[in-house]
Amino acid sequence: MMKKLLLASTAATLVATAATAADLPRRAPPPPVFTPVPVFTWTGFYAGFESTYVFTDRQRITTAGISPVNIANVAAARRPAVTSITDDGFANIGGTAGFNYQFTPGSGFVVGIANSIDWTDLVKNRYVLGAPNAGGVAANPNAFRQSLDWLGTLTGRVGYAFDRVMVYGLGGLAYGNVFYDANFFTPGGALAFAGRYDDFQTGYAYGGGIEIAIPTDNFLNTFAVAKYLGLKYDALTIKAEYVHYDLGSRNVLVAAIPGVGTGAGYVSRFRTEGDLVRAGFNYKFGGF
Repeated sequence: MMKKLLLASTAATLVATAATAADLPRRAPPPPVFTPVPVFTWTGFYAGFESTYVFTDRQRITTAGISPVNIANVAAARRPAVTSITDDGFANIGGTAGFNYQFTPGSGFVVGIANSIDWTDLVKNRYVLGAPNAGGVAANPNAFRQSLDWLGTLTGRVGYAFDRVMVYGLGGLAYGNVFYDANFFTPGGALAFAGRYDDFQTGYAYGGGIEIAIPTDNFLNTFAVAKYLGLKYDALTIKAEYVHYDLGSRNVLVAAIPGVGTGAGYVSRFRTEGDLVRAGFNYKFGGF
């Protein structure tokens, strides 16, 4: 009798539990987690490499005599009062480093600073044959040499970013190592006057460019050297920019060679300015 009562009680409990479970709402799967796509920002440090094409146009060299005999020679075009040197070439390699700050991630204004140094190795000689001397004596040869070994620019940048594309203007300091050389000869080819200058010189630069950021999962990152060096970077960027530089002018005393040149000599004023087109890539670090 007790067994029958226990069985009946157990059965009733199971039926009541099943009925209660049937009334409960079904368990729904959890909603998917939404992960927003990170918005790109140009804010952060960057560094990279570049190659440069440099070209100069009408770098003037003006010469004036010091004593009366030298002044007369310039007036008679025996020594050139004005000449110019034009040169162009590809820089072997260069590098850049800087920092950007973007006010609004995605699209918005960007300000920053950049320092670039390029090995330009521009060297050019200029030979000018002066007018014949009095009495039909042969003309005087004159030789000038001008070079720009390397050029650096320390500039501020202001631009606007369209997500991963940024256009910008730049302006600031230009600096580099210049070499000027002037040699004036007698009609017979003997060196009569000589002068040179080899030193650091500063000026200004301005220009503009465009830069494009490539995601780290892009196939172009296969060619990124930093990737194989174990460096972690946010993006690889490629750039192209134009810069005009002006290092100003410098007077060079072209002094008389004792026993050969007559008078106190000459002063030749060299000017260094030109344009360059840079193309390169940067690694961007530390975006936030």
